[in-house]
Amino acid sequence: MGFTPLAGTRAPVRVWTDPYAIEPQAARQLRNIGALPWVQGVAVMPDVHFGKGATVGSVIAMRQAVSPAAVGVDIGCGMSAVRTSLTAADLPDDLAGLRSAIEATIPVGFAQREKAVDPRRVRGLEQAGWDDFWSRFAGLDRRVAQLETRAQRQLGTLGGGNHFIEVCLEQGGADEGRVWLMLHSGSRNIGKELAERHIGVARGLPHNTDLPDRDLAVFLAGTPEMDAYRRDLWWAQEYARRNRAVMLALLCGVVREHFPQVGYDEPISCHHNYVAEESYDGVDVLVTRKGAIRAGRGDLGIIPGSMGTGSYIVRGRGNADAYCSASHGAGRRISRAQAKRTFSTADLAAQTAGVECRKDAGVVDEIPGAYKDITEVMAQQEDLVQVVAHLKQVVCVKG
Repeated sequence: MGFTPLAGTRAPVRVWTDPYAIEPQAARQLRNIGALPWVQGVAVMPDVHFGKGATVGSVIAMRQAVSPAAVGVDIGCGMSAVRTSLTAADLPDDLAGLRSAIEATIPVGFAQREKAVDPRRVRGLEQAGWDDFWSRFAGLDRRVAQLETRAQRQLGTLGGGNHFIEVCLEQGGADEGRVWLMLHSGSRNIGKELAERHIGVARGLPHNTDLPDRDLAVFLAGTPEMDAYRRDLWWAQEYARRNRAVMLALLCGVVREHFPQVGYDEPISCHHNYVAEESYDGVDVLVTRKGAIRAGRGDLGIIPGSMGTGSYIVRGRGNADAYCSASHGAGRRISRAQAKRTFSTADLAAQTAGVECRKDAGVVDEIPGAYKDITEVMAQQEDLVQVVAHLKQVVCVKG
C-alpha cells in the first residue's frame, strides 16, 4: 500500500492507513507529535488509535530526546510465540482441560505468585544473567524500592486487559494444522510504576512548559533525568522480556505434560512498547514504538488480532520510511467502555465460537467486534512485512 503524508506537521508524519479514517483525537495527537522540535519523523501504523499520552500505533524518531509517554506505561509489552511439533489431530475435541491447566500454572489478572519463580527449576528457561538482573533493582528509581518483592512475585504472570495466552493452529500451506503457542504480556506493575514516575518528572521540566500537549513532555540527552529514565527503561524492558520467557517455558511445560511427545522450535519474541537506539540516513535517533514492532529486514515478528480472529507471524521487509516497523496488532476500533455498552455476553459467545475461552461479562470489552479487522490491517502494511504464517486460536486464556 505505501504511506500517505499527514498534512500540517513540521516533521514528516507518514501514515499506513487512510488518514481520514483516523479518529480526530488520534490525529490531533499525531500533529502535536510532529510539531515537537526534537522529532525527526513519525510513522503511523494501520492499527493506529487514540492513546493515553501518545498515540497507539505510532513510531517516533527523536534526536537527542525521548518522550516517556510515547513508550507508554506497560514498558516492554510484547509478544512471544513458539511452533510445536503437534498438529490439530493430536489435540482432544474438548480443550477445557488444557485451558484449566494453563490457568492453574500461570497467574492471570492482578494475581501474583506466593513465591517468586526459581529459574533453575523451570525446564527450558534461560539460566544466564538472573543474579545480575535482580542486583540492578537497587539502582532503580528510589520510589519503587518497596516494590521489589512484588516485582519478583509477578514475574511469570500474565496480567489483564488485552494480555492473553493462546494455543493456535496454523492456517493453510504445507504446515496447515501445526500447533503454535503464543502469549502477550509486559512488565506488569513495576513497569507501570517506573513509567508513571518518569512521566511525572518530565512534565515538570522547564523546557516542556510550552508544548502543545504536556503529555508529550520529553527528556533531553545529557541530563540526569534522561540518564535515570533510560536506566529504568532498559531494566523494565528486560523484565518484560524475561516475564514472557518464564511464561512461555511454563506454558511449554503444561503442554508437555499433556503431550509428552511434543517438540519445540526456537521461540520468537518481540517488544511493541519500547525504545531503541537506531540510525536512519546517517542520523542517530531514539525510536519509540508504542503499539508497533520492529520489522527490520529479516526480523521475525508477531502481529495478533483479537481473541476470536487469529494472528500472524511475519518477517520484516526493512522499510526505512516506517523506521523498519509494523503494527502490533489489529488495534481497537472502539473503547473498552463503548464495547461494554455495545456488546453482550451472547455477542461474545457468538464471536468466539470454536475457541475455548472465557465468555463472561468480565471480558466483553475484549470482544473481536471492538477491534479493527486484522486482515485489513495486514493488507495495509504489505510493504512493511511478509506473512510467514497465519494462525487461528483454539484456546485463549485472558486475565
